[in-house]
Amino acid sequence: WKKKKRSRSRERHRKDRRKRRSRSRGLSSSSSPERGRDRAARSRELRRRRDGSKSSVSSVSSPSPPPPRGREEPGQQLSLQERLRLREEKKKQAALMKALETPEEKRARRLAKKEAKERKKREKMGWGEEYMGYTNTDNPFGDNNLLGTFIWSKALEKKGISHLDEKDLKERNKRIQEDNRLELQKVKQLRLEREREKAMREQELEMLQREKEAEHFKTWEEQEDNFHLQQAKLRSKIRIRDGRAKPIDLLAKYISAEDDDLAVEMHEPYTFLNGLTVSDMEDLVEDIQVYMELEQGKNVDFWRDMTIITEDEIAKLRKLEASGKGGPGERRDGVNASVSSDVQSVFKGKTYNQLQALYQGIESKIRAGGPNLDIGYWESLLQQLKAYMARARLRERHQDVLRQKLYKLKQEQGVESEPLFPIIKREPASPSDSLEAQPGPSSEPEAEQDTEAKGEAEGEAVLMEEDLIQQSLDDYDAGKYSPRLLGPNELPFDAHVLEAEEDTHRLLLLRQQLQVTGDASESTDDIFFRKAKEGMGADEAQFSVEMPLTGKAYLWADKYRPRKPRFFNRVHTGFEWNKYNQTHYDFDNPPPKIVQGYKFNIFYPDLIDKRSTPEYFLEACQDNKDFAILRFHAGPPYEDIAFKIVNREWEYSHRHGFRCQFANGIFQLWFHFKRYRYRR
Repeated sequence: WKKKKRSRSRERHRKDRRKRRSRSRGLSSSSSPERGRDRAARSRELRRRRDGSKSSVSSVSSPSPPPPRGREEPGQQLSLQERLRLREEKKKQAALMKALETPEEKRARRLAKKEAKERKKREKMGWGEEYMGYTNTDNPFGDNNLLGTFIWSKALEKKGISHLDEKDLKERNKRIQEDNRLELQKVKQLRLEREREKAMREQELEMLQREKEAEHFKTWEEQEDNFHLQQAKLRSKIRIRDGRAKPIDLLAKYISAEDDDLAVEMHEPYTFLNGLTVSDMEDLVEDIQVYMELEQGKNVDFWRDMTIITEDEIAKLRKLEASGKGGPGERRDGVNASVSSDVQSVFKGKTYNQLQALYQGIESKIRAGGPNLDIGYWESLLQQLKAYMARARLRERHQDVLRQKLYKLKQEQGVESEPLFPIIKREPASPSDSLEAQPGPSSEPEAEQDTEAKGEAEGEAVLMEEDLIQQSLDDYDAGKYSPRLLGPNELPFDAHVLEAEEDTHRLLLLRQQLQVTGDASESTDDIFFRKAKEGMGADEAQFSVEMPLTGKAYLWADKYRPRKPRFFNRVHTGFEWNKYNQTHYDFDNPPPKIVQGYKFNIFYPDLIDKRSTPEYFLEACQDNKDFAILRFHAGPPYEDIAFKIVNREWEYSHRHGFRCQFANGIFQLWFHFKRYRYRR
């Protein structure tokens, strides 16, 4: 029944729709000719009125004399009437356009008018530009009644303003919206200010971070330079130890020995250049530049002087090579060969201050100039003089270092300090000058001035190594092999003089004391052996099989005679009662003994550097993996010594007898091997 009722209502609706459509079609067909005739009449009327308005406007706008001031009211009335007439004409034109427009144009015009009205309304309500484009259908809030005014009656009653009319409420809402808008602008301004301050703080933090990173980078650079310097020194030590030292290694060792209290270098640093070729010296100059960069200003005077001397030696060698080939070396370099020996004799043997005075005198002579002055000769002298000045600086520095170290050694030993090198005092030129000695005159007349001679109160010339050698040769040629007899005036003030009889009596007393005590029969080695044998048990045996080492060159071999140290070693043996030995052996028939540990006692009584502790190195045995090589290294004058031991893991705990110490000239290394227990 319900289905039949629904179908009937649907049929009825369909019939009604068909009737309405047919009626609308009939009306439109009957009214279409009338509507066309009306449109044509309206267009003709519109054209006629336009032509009339144009003629009237032209007549009005035609030039006419201005009316007098006393008759302004008729003109004003005329203009007012004209304006009213134009307004009426405009209204008629608008009405005609409305009559002639199509339905689409009409709809668009009404929508534009409605939008303009809504915009004006929103402006009155205080909406901003960002909310002007919102409509009921197009807004981000999903509000279908956005353009309508919501009235909250309960809130108005609670606030006591429900009696206000709609206009007052709109004004009130407008003020509230304006206040909210101003507050929003303030909040936005504060937010922008906070963002600006935050950006400034971030920028400051970034700058601080950059400064910290720059400081860290600077420290990293310094650490990297220090690391490279230490690596360079380590490479130098390894090359020196292996007997393949380069000149830069010897120079680095020399400059580092100045900071060491016990290391003594007897030769000047420029003596390391003897026997080098041109390519070796060029490599040395590059290595010196690397050391100067790594040390960052430390020892810069030393490296600069060595660079000057090396470059001078390179120039000399190249000149010799060129002269040997008969090429450009024959050309004149400012100093004749016959004069060169005289020039060298002038420069040789002078101190740095004297050479500096010569240098200043030659420079002033070159600046003064003259018609007969040989500039090439004097400039060549300056170049040679720079090398001599560098050698003099290094020589004086070397002698100062030796004096300081000798003074420290004598202070440690309680001996009063004396002059390290002999001093030659020049004899005064005349008896009148006996109160103050002046330095010896130079063979160059231009370098000796009276003002400089008077300014020096006392001159000293330190004997060089060549002078000492020459003095020894002269003494040998003279045949004076016995010590020279000293007079009472030549003895030092603190010297204790003994008569021959008193010296003989003291010698006899010492001999009698030795005969009574018998201590003279026990040497230093016997004392060491006696100390090493203390505490030797029955399960220990003497171990004295030395492992031969390959020939190794020592840098200190020219100063000290290399020798092997004395030693007294013991090997600790015992039984290992494991499961197998417990099963197959007993105390009456024990198992074979195995090595359980070693005790090494190496004697270094004559070690030069008492503060350097001897070291041991465990190296693999190439022949048999079951054994290892234990090598001991101490320093001059002792060579390395090595032993072949069992290759097992050591027990480093002192509770298991481990000992590694150096005391009273004895280096002791005692250790036992680890015992491994079987665990299921």
